[in-house]
Amino acid sequence: MSLVLDPAAQDLLFREARTANTFTDEPVTEEQVQAIYDLVKYGPTAFNQTPLRITLVRSAEARERLVQHMSEGNQAKTASAPLVAILSADNEFHEELPTLFPAFPQAKDVFFSERPARENAAGMNAALQAAYFIVGVRAAGLAAGPMTGFDFEGVRKEFLDDDHTPLMVVNIGRPGADAWYPRSPRLDFDQVVTTV
Repeated sequence: MSLVLDPAAQDLLFREARTANTFTDEPVTEEQVQAIYDLVKYGPTAFNQTPLRITLVRSAEARERLVQHMSEGNQAKTASAPLVAILSADNEFHEELPTLFPAFPQAKDVFFSERPARENAAGMNAALQAAYFIVGVRAAGLAAGPMTGFDFEGVRKEFLDDDHTPLMVVNIGRPGADAWYPRSPRLDFDQVVTTV
């Protein structure tokens, strides 16, 4: 059985999509980011908790502050990408649950009254949303360069607060010259899927 999604869209989102390491200087607009968010916000999370928070780094001053926390191999591409997003998990997401999960507004207190439970749930579900975000960037015809090579505590102190845990930094834009590393291998279906 074939997929319903058009093969060109399959290529755009997955088969031909790559992690970009260089970008052109074409700007990424607020309207593009809004369209990406308006698409990916519908991706599922447990209790519809939607803990992902996105900090857009646009100003030269903020970019300079971020670059100093990036690993050496990630500094130049972060300095030159048209837009950089810091993706983080909001550990106080539960405050929104009465609105976001009206079928069971008590979930806020029943399941998430303790900080460790919130941090665990926020990390897992925000990581899921981060994957949606990357696919959304691709759907907009842009390239994403997600990175975890940075000083997490430094980025948290510089851009976030104690209630937010950084997950990744994503460079966003149109791919530039020599943007791609060679495609790495993937596991075959039989190596991943087991039927019981």
